[in-house]
Amino acid sequence: MLRARRRPGDPAPHARTAPAERHDAVAAAAIYEEGRRVSSHARVPETLHALRARPEGADSLAWIGLERPDAAELTSLAAAFDLHPLAVEDAIQAHQRPKLERYGDTLFVVLRAARYDDATESVEFGELHVFVGADFVVTVRHGASPDLAAVRARLERDPQMLARGAQAVLYAILDAVVDGYAPVVAGLENDIDEIEADVLGGGTEASRRIYELSREVADFLRAVRPLRQVCTALAQGSAKYGVDDELQASLRDVADHLTEVAERVETFRSALRDILTVNATLVAQRQNEEAKAQNEEIKKISSWAAILFAPTLVGTVYGMNFDTIPELHWAYGYPFALVAMVAVSATLYGVFRFRRWI
Repeated sequence: MLRARRRPGDPAPHARTAPAERHDAVAAAAIYEEGRRVSSHARVPETLHALRARPEGADSLAWIGLERPDAAELTSLAAAFDLHPLAVEDAIQAHQRPKLERYGDTLFVVLRAARYDDATESVEFGELHVFVGADFVVTVRHGASPDLAAVRARLERDPQMLARGAQAVLYAILDAVVDGYAPVVAGLENDIDEIEADVLGGGTEASRRIYELSREVADFLRAVRPLRQVCTALAQGSAKYGVDDELQASLRDVADHLTEVAERVETFRSALRDILTVNATLVAQRQNEEAKAQNEEIKKISSWAAILFAPTLVGTVYGMNFDTIPELHWAYGYPFALVAMVAVSATLYGVFRFRRWI
């Protein structure tokens, strides 16, 4: 997988660019009554006005979805729904671990969604902040996932579930986040299988891939583990705050799926650790074999060099221009020199052959 992230190219220093317009942070906003949409709005003030205009006693629910809002947008919304400043600050800054906090009658939930990108074979993470009150749900999304439009559409097709109120929206979002983990688990499992096959097949570029996968698995665990605590806290508060039995059953189902995901990811971590150990062993073995092969080549070269050097040494002695060399005027000097060269070379060859150097 995943893995450098692509970033838009920076303009040249001399380039003149027009200031970018701030996008509207409202992704979707609607008022629901008895599980059915009664109005849709493009801006937060319109949504708030429509919610206040509903008849007193009506079972109304405002669901406002924001995407990367700035501080001003979220602060104005916080004033309208009396959101706690600490929760608003977390939602603006993002980069929070999954958690559940209660501020008075408002729940603040942080979720970490994940998506597997087949093109880059990498895991991309998104962050979602959910404010849940008696008659409102505010979602603040940082990242491409989860697809809250699909969650909204699914709930709108089931008015009976949506009529259960803001808690139903929260559980549907939780379910979507956890369901989104399944393709990530499948993608990571496939990547680990490929890495294992590559390592056992003698691949030489597996180490970096193993470290990248290990980092992604660790990030995934940091998203999954705290979410189990969130589900536990919600389950413990269900009876205290009178949560519907059907919603409690839905939460238990989400918690079961989350436990299964966490267990699978834990096995991935162990598998990658084992693969890394096996890869290190195989790399060391290959290096030893290469070093051994190099040593054998060096032995052969050194042996032949020694054999060729012996005749050169004899020839060098007889090539000195001194009249006092005893064998210089000997009639058998030349044949003797040749025999000495052959004998020394043959002896060296036999010794090296015996030692299996050549």
